[in-house]
Amino acid sequence: MDTAKSAQLNIIIPAYRMHTQTFINVLDGISEENALKRIDNRTNHLVWMAGNYVNVRYSMGNILGLKEGDPYQDLFYMGKTLDAQKEYPTLKQLLDNFHQISPKVYQALLEADDATLAETFEMGMQVPFIKEDKLNFVGMCIGREDYLCGQMALMRRILDYPGMKYDVDNSIAY
Repeated sequence: MDTAKSAQLNIIIPAYRMHTQTFINVLDGISEENALKRIDNRTNHLVWMAGNYVNVRYSMGNILGLKEGDPYQDLFYMGKTLDAQKEYPTLKQLLDNFHQISPKVYQALLEADDATLAETFEMGMQVPFIKEDKLNFVGMCIGREDYLCGQMALMRRILDYPGMKYDVDNSIAY
């Protein structure tokens, strides 16, 4: 297993890598048509969930110094509300973006030092027990990925797909 420069991230690194696997697995076999279905026009569709997930990866990379921009930022940033009137990217496009940004974010996580992680990063939460710094933002991103993966796994079942598998592809090193 890779070791992060900052020991504070040693719990994040395995979670990040497992999230990579579960993101791929939860979308496995989903048709583009079904990826745009909503339940009673009340839920987000899988494309929105996947797009927000990928946007979280871009956001993590940005606070760690990457200059990569999410091409779909205007649709997904900060969990922006789904707009049924807008055209969304395909799952394939989102997966391509995911595989493009994820190894770079992984490397940035490995290289982040304690001083960088301690830098103030205002999230606008105004919660007294959450210090608004880069380390806690990364933690919040990992939590968001968990949440979105759970939502996508539920949508898989609602759309009559088999449950998500927890298979691991060891060739994916991010």
